[in-house]
Amino acid sequence: MTKSEQLAQEFESVSTLSSSELQARGYSRPAISKAVESGFIQRVSRGLYTAANFPISEHTSLVQVAKRTPSARICLLSALKFHNLTSQNPHEVWIAIDRKSRKPAYDNPPIQVVRFSGRAYEIAAETHLIEGVEVTIYSVAKTIVDLFRYRNKVGLDVAIEALKEGWRERKFTVSEINSIAKSCNAAKTLSPYLESVIE
Repeated sequence: MTKSEQLAQEFESVSTLSSSELQARGYSRPAISKAVESGFIQRVSRGLYTAANFPISEHTSLVQVAKRTPSARICLLSALKFHNLTSQNPHEVWIAIDRKSRKPAYDNPPIQVVRFSGRAYEIAAETHLIEGVEVTIYSVAKTIVDLFRYRNKVGLDVAIEALKEGWRERKFTVSEINSIAKSCNAAKTLSPYLESVIE
C-alpha cells in the first residue's frame, strides 16, 4: 500500500482532517500534497482535507468550522437549522466565540460571528458527533433564547416561530428555557412571548 493510499484510509471514520492532524499521524506536507495530486484525497479549504468524492451534506460546513475554530459554538440560525426548527438554510455558518477571542479570519466556509461573554458563552453547549467529528452546538432552549437576544439581527418573526415550533415539538421545558434566559439576562425580553405560547 502506498503512502497516499494509507493517508486516504485515515478518512474512513471521519470526513474532515486538518493538515496538522495528518502531520501528527505521520504524514508530511509533501505526502499530503501528493495524495491530493493523485486524487486520493481532496483539499476543501486552506489546511482542511477530506476523502476523494466525499458527498457534501447539509452539516458538512459545521464540521469544517469546528475543525478550523474548535472553540466556536454553532449558534443562532445555524443551530436552529441543525435542530430542525427551520426550513431555511443559512448561507453562512453562525458561530459564537468568547468576547476575548480573536475573530476567525477565513471565508470558506463563510461565517457570521457573534461574541458571547461569561455564562452566555458557556452554558447549554452540547457536543454532537457529525461525520465523525465533534461539533459544539447550543441546545434548542439556548438557541431560542439567543434568537430573542439577537432579534434585531435575525428577525423577531424567526425567534417567535422557533419558540412556537420548539414548544409544539416539546424540544424544551419551561424551566429549562427560563433558567437559560435568566443566565443570559434575557428573561424580561422572553417572558411575554413564552407566556403567550404556553397558554
